[in-house]
Amino acid sequence: MKSTQSISSFLIVGCAALLVSACTSKIEPAKQALVDINRALAAASPDAIKYIPDQVASVQGKLIDLDASYDKQDYAAVLAGAPAVLAEAKDLASAAAAKKAEIIKSLKDEWTGLEASLPPLVAAVKTRVDALSKKKRVAKGVDLPAAKSGLADATALWDKAQAAYMAGKVEDAVPRAKDAQAKAESAAAALRLKLPGGSWSTRSDGPPPRG
Repeated sequence: MKSTQSISSFLIVGCAALLVSACTSKIEPAKQALVDINRALAAASPDAIKYIPDQVASVQGKLIDLDASYDKQDYAAVLAGAPAVLAEAKDLASAAAAKKAEIIKSLKDEWTGLEASLPPLVAAVKTRVDALSKKKRVAKGVDLPAAKSGLADATALWDKAQAAYMAGKVEDAVPRAKDAQAKAESAAAALRLKLPGGSWSTRSDGPPPRG
């Protein structure tokens, strides 16, 4: 009986030792797997956060789950799930680069349109402002001071937009150009300028001239 009990105790102890050994052997690989995922995430930032935030959030959520498994000492779960999450984390950089290239192309196309339409708009506003500034009185409904202010803002913003574009900062250039366009349009409205048939009119009121 004692011999049987001794054998049973030995087996229990032996199994426990094997389990501890197996568990211990997985700690470092599991820890390293989490480190690798964190490194891949760091390498993809900040472009990934800027251009593909949803994908970054997905990987971060899965990493949180793996961290929770590690804290629970479920190293097997970490090792089982880590490879797929690591692959996703490594893909973030290329996915962000592709999305950035797509956005930049779209912005450049938009810039081409703004570059064609904005200077004539600003020039038309300036011509009208200069003409009205020489008069003692302006037509009713025309707000010359507001037009001058809008023109000044539009000119300054357009200069900054062009500088940004020349520096390769198209993501800064296009928003500034849009702001410049809004200011110029506001100035045109203050002058009661309109855009009939795609060309700017320099008349502030009344019907178009005859002949």
